[in-house]
Amino acid sequence: MESRSIALEHEPDIVVARNEVRRLARALGFSPTDQTRLATVASELARNVVKYAGHGRLIAQPITDSDGRTGLRLIFEDTGPGIYDLAAAMRDGFSTGGGLGKGLPGSRRLVHEFQIESSPERGTRVSVVRWT
Repeated sequence: MESRSIALEHEPDIVVARNEVRRLARALGFSPTDQTRLATVASELARNVVKYAGHGRLIAQPITDSDGRTGLRLIFEDTGPGIYDLAAAMRDGFSTGGGLGKGLPGSRRLVHEFQIESSPERGTRVSVVRWT
């Protein structure tokens, strides 16, 4: 199965990303619960790209580890303003956009691996992995 790249520029792109992630997860053999977890993460992180950076992309990569486990890696990249205080952004309840502050920390809880890099000069890159 090939990787997919989805442009994230407008609100409807969030739905496209969520649906494509769910489709890939189903095709890779993820349980319905894990399909929902991955779709939720895709929706939250894609919304952050559109809302805070204005544009970016999602790369969805089917992966296999050395033990033969199947997984799905989702990479969200943008060249927006970056996250000023990454530690604060990863705390429940922190929001600069008037939301509930559940997006980043909630997404982290729904996956097995979570990495985030952000700087004002380069934007933000979030990479998550969930294994079957």
